[in-house]
Amino acid sequence: MSNLTYRSSRPDNWVQPRAYSDPSQRMMKHGRILPMEEPGFLARLFGMR
Repeated sequence: MSNLTYRSSRPDNWVQPRAYSDPSQRMMKHGRILPMEEPGFLARLFGMR
């Protein structure tokens, strides 16, 4: 068996995704950034964030 490995000069795009250069482009594609957890009942009742 051979122990040669193949190395590409440039990795695939899915390995190194590019960040959005403009936040408004991200907003148009994905919408508002939402919190991980929904606010609880009391937080919604008193309008706390």
